[in-house]
Amino acid sequence: MEPDTIMPIHRHMQSDETQILLRGKIEVTAYNDKKEVTERYILGSATGNYGVNIPKGQWHSLKVIESGSVIFEAKDGPYIPNYKNSLLE
Repeated sequence: MEPDTIMPIHRHMQSDETQILLRGKIEVTAYNDKKEVTERYILGSATGNYGVNIPKGQWHSLKVIESGSVIFEAKDGPYIPNYKNSLLE
């Protein structure tokens, strides 16, 4: 992924999500229902943080900071599209 790539604010109601940084640097942000930032995680070699688990139902977004960033993303269940789980509505 390249800098300024952004995964918009969304949530997964059926599963947790784990993101593991394999290369580069990213920012993962958590929000409450009022779109207020509740936590911010910088994943990369400078911080020594390489992974984050996002509990089901937690609003979150991702922003790429460093060129060539690569993540491994896993959820504990199948992909279930649900457009009502976007704060962009």
